[in-house]
Amino acid sequence: MSRASKLTLAATSLFAAGTVFIVHFQQKFEKENSEAGSEADHKFATQAMHEGVVRDMEQQRVKRERQLDFDMQKALEEEYKREQSVSASIVIGDKAVPNS
Repeated sequence: MSRASKLTLAATSLFAAGTVFIVHFQQKFEKENSEAGSEADHKFATQAMHEGVVRDMEQQRVKRERQLDFDMQKALEEEYKREQSVSASIVIGDKAVPNS
């Protein structure tokens, strides 16, 4: 084997070994970072989920309050209709004409 072929073989072997070494440690580094990132992502997702639950509970509370107000208004309307006689009329110009 000539000197040039030995140098070429040594250089390509060193290049291949260096590539394998660099890729191995790069993958190890990325895996460690993704695990730390996934913990942070999990905390963020949990916090976002908690905020969503709180927001939903607040919306349900407001909906219940509005429903109670609506029910109270409906009951008052029924009570007023019983106490007052209301007849339907049509307004023509400035005068109200009873509807027959």
